[in-house]
Amino acid sequence: MATGTAKPERKETMPASVLFACNLNSIRSTMAEAILKKLHGNSIFVDSAGVRPAEEADPFTAEVLREDGMAPPASGPKGFDDLEETSFDLIVALTPEARDMAEKLTRASATEVEFWAIADPLASPTGGNRERRLAAYRELRNQLRRAIETRFPCKESAAG
Repeated sequence: MATGTAKPERKETMPASVLFACNLNSIRSTMAEAILKKLHGNSIFVDSAGVRPAEEADPFTAEVLREDGMAPPASGPKGFDDLEETSFDLIVALTPEARDMAEKLTRASATEVEFWAIADPLASPTGGNRERRLAAYRELRNQLRRAIETRFPCKESAAG
C-alpha cells in the first residue's frame, strides 16, 4: 500500500527491515539510512538504493552527516540491483521515481511501500555558495530526522 504524505504516521509495529530509495542514492536515501541506523542501531536492518545510482558519494551529504555524529554508508551510491538483501518489510520512497520502482518490485510481495515527498536540496535556488548549499543539506537532514523519529520512534521517546 502506498501513501502520498510527507508526514509519516506513527506505527505501532516496527518493521524489522527498511529500504530508503531515491533517484541517485547520494543524498536523501543515504541520509535517511544513516539517521535510522543512528537512532535504532542494529535493531532494524536498514539499507538504501537509487533508481539510477550516482557515480560517487555526495561530499555535502557526508559533511552534514559527520556534523551530527553519523557517517555515510561506506559502500557509496548503489542501485536496486546492487542490494545484497532484497526482502524488506518496508520501502520508504523519497521520490516519485523511487516510489514507482518500489511498487513495481513489490507487486508480488508483502512489502509495504510508503512515499515521503522530500525535496532535493539541489533543486532549491541555493546558487554556488558553499554555505547556502550546506544550509539546504542541513535542513534536509533535520527534515528527514523529524520524519524518521515520527515513523520509527525510539522506545525511550515513546515513553517520555
